[in-house]
Parts: sequence; structure tokens; C-alpha cells
Amino acid sequence: MLKRIGLYCFTQDLRIEDNLQLQRALSECDSLLFVYIHASQTQFHQHFSPHQWEGQHKRAFRQQSLQHLKASVGECGHVLHQFVGQRSSIITQLLSLNEAITDVYLCTGADWDLLRLKEYVESRHSNISVNSVCSNALFNQSDLPFEIEQLPSSFSSFRKKVEKMPILQPLKQQTLNDVEPYVCNVQGIEPFSDSNENVSLMYSGGESSGADHIKAYFETNRASSYKETRNHFDEWQHSTVFSLWLAWGCITPRQIVSALKQYEHENGQNDSTYWILFELLWREYFRLYAEKHGTKLFTFDGIQQKRPLTTFYAEQYRAWCAGRTGYDVVDACMRQLNQTGMMSNRGRQLVASCFVHELGLDWRYGAAYFEAMLIDYDVSSNWGNWQYLAGVGADPRGHRKFDLEKQTQWYDPNREFIKRWAEA
Repeated sequence: MLKRIGLYCFTQDLRIEDNLQLQRALSECDSLLFVYIHASQTQFHQHFSPHQWEGQHKRAFRQQSLQHLKASVGECGHVLHQFVGQRSSIITQLLSLNEAITDVYLCTGADWDLLRLKEYVESRHSNISVNSVCSNALFNQSDLPFEIEQLPSSFSSFRKKVEKMPILQPLKQQTLNDVEPYVCNVQGIEPFSDSNENVSLMYSGGESSGADHIKAYFETNRASSYKETRNHFDEWQHSTVFSLWLAWGCITPRQIVSALKQYEHENGQNDSTYWILFELLWREYFRLYAEKHGTKLFTFDGIQQKRPLTTFYAEQYRAWCAGRTGYDVVDACMRQLNQTGMMSNRGRQLVASCFVHELGLDWRYGAAYFEAMLIDYDVSSNWGNWQYLAGVGADPRGHRKFDLEKQTQWYDPNREFIKRWAEA
């Protein structure tokens, strides 16, 4: 009987546990080759983020996550091969050099580049079975009460349809010992060289760090007051910070909900515990939103086909990036982002509102800067939220403009946050 040999390409699923696509590969293949491809900069990013491709904090967090993943697969005798370049080109080279491979596995989600990658590999290698699925979802798409084309146009309508649905349970523990490691030919393919940058991070990347954080968070009572504290600008103990590990697939929303339900069982439910689920539902909505709208996620007029009254002024853009706009709360948030790779949800709304409404800039440049700098960058949530603020997305009210002075009075009344980052 012909052996099935799989090429498993990790993307935004840097974990072993609760990984639906990995479980499928383990059940179908006799031997597996594990790879991660550090994607090179696209022309899109060169245009909208010309001065910077990727922030050092984001890069360092990913590398920590990959180091953990490498160790995890290594414990079972496997190797995580890392390459640099275009994903489509690297996978094509691997398949050409290793003709015994029968299957390719990808975790795609709503990332348009990954969806196109699946189509590309299928078109170039008709003899290869290409398997793709989102391993980071709250719901099976087949269980949703609508087809993806009929996704409600607002989050509120979506939430009412799905919040009573059962959420998927995390998968049982998996082992890589059941499949043989595939010894591959990588001649001529550029390997990735870890620069080992000395970057200080507030939180460590990796599957075990993410799991430890979930456990530690729900061992406190912070979930019961989350709704009241979530708008703090940089006191991270008031936030869940789950987004850091969610963005890289080190943990899943299912694991968070499972821990949340156990917490509620032991400590009771309230508006704050519900709000954690509420925000995970927002994340799920944007994931489906991105899948439905495809490339419209990145177009100037968005899904509304409305062209905002904005343009591009290079000096104002550079001032915003550097935290030199003259709007104190915005400048503090941007300096915080540049020096930590993190920014609160409230801060993101304010700096985006300033970018679009006060500075009159093309929103896509702001979204691309977030993509480069944020450790917890998530394609669908980032671009969906920027569309929302720019008035070309899912907001039925058109656009969101925040009064920056009022927001400062509400959330930083003593200007402690502003002072902390004034000279940073």
C-alpha cells in the first residue's frame, strides 16, 4: 500500500494541542514533514508600509513561539524546517525536490494570502491533495445558521444568531509519536537564520506560555471585573492579553472559552465574564467577515464602496508613526506601540480615529503600520476594525470619530499614561 507523506506548513497555528488540521494530518499520514516559512515582504506592504516591514517586538514574539514549537516537535523526533521567501515558491520547491509527498496541510483561516496559496498549490500540483481548514475558530462553519455569503452585515445581528450556539470543545491531547519524521531534500532552498535579537518582551511567546497565561488569569478574580478595567491604557493586568497568543495560534479561542466556563461555574457569571466571550465573538465575526469579503478587506472604499475624504500626507503620516501629532493621548499610544509592540483596544480606536478624521490620511497606511508593529496582529480583526473606524466597513452608523480630549478625561484623567510616555 502506498504510504501517505504529508507536508505540514505551520502558519497561524504555532501549537500542537487543540489543532484540528494537525490532528487530521496525524490521522491520515504515515510520515510528516513540518515546515514554517517566513514570508517575504509583498508589493502591497512595500507600498503601504514602505519604511518598515516588521517591528522587532512582533518578530521576537514569533521567534519565541517558533522556538517552543521546534522543541515540541523535536521531543517526538521531528524537525521543524524554517525557510525564508514566498510561501508559494518554497512549497513548490519542496514538492519538486520531494516527489514522494502526497499531501499538503495548511491552516488558512481568513488570511487572503493563505487562501490564495491553497489555490496556487492545487493549480500547480494536481497530483497533490491540498487540505486547508481554519484551526482557530469558535464554531464549525457548517454549524452556522447561515451561509458565509449571508453573513449578517452588522456584528449585533451576527451575535444574536450565534451567541446561544454551543462552542467547540478543545481537542484531546495529541502526540506526534504516531507518525514517522520525513527526511526531506532542501537543497537550494534558503533556510531561515535566527538573528537572536535582544528584545525585551512583557510576555513570552509560545504554546506553553499561552497555556500558562490562561491558567494564571483564571486563577485570579480579574475576569469578574474585566468590563470595568478593560479600557486601561497600559496596566496590562487589567486586560486578558489573550490576543498575543491567539494571533499566532499558540492558543485557541476554544481553550479560553473552556477555561472561562469553568471559572463561571466556580465563581458565577456577570457582565464582565460575558464580555470576554463577547470580544471573542467579535474576533469570530471579523474572521468570517474577512472570508466573505476577500480582497475588499484591503480596498480603499472597503465593503461599503464609499471613498473616504482622505488623502496621504507623508509628513503627517511620519508624525503619527513616531508619536508627534500634537494630540497627547495619541502620541503616548504610538510611542507605547513603538517601544513595546502592544497597545490597548481603547488606544487603537483613538489613534485610528485621529489618523482618519483629524489627520485626513488614507486608512490603509495606518492599518499596514499596525500590521508591521503589533505583536497581536490579526489580519481580519486589524483590517476589519480599521474599515470600521474609516466608515467603509461593518459599522451601520457610517464612521466612528472620537473626541480625543473627552476620551483623555475619561480614561486618563490625571494624565498619568500621557506623562509616562511623554519622553519615551
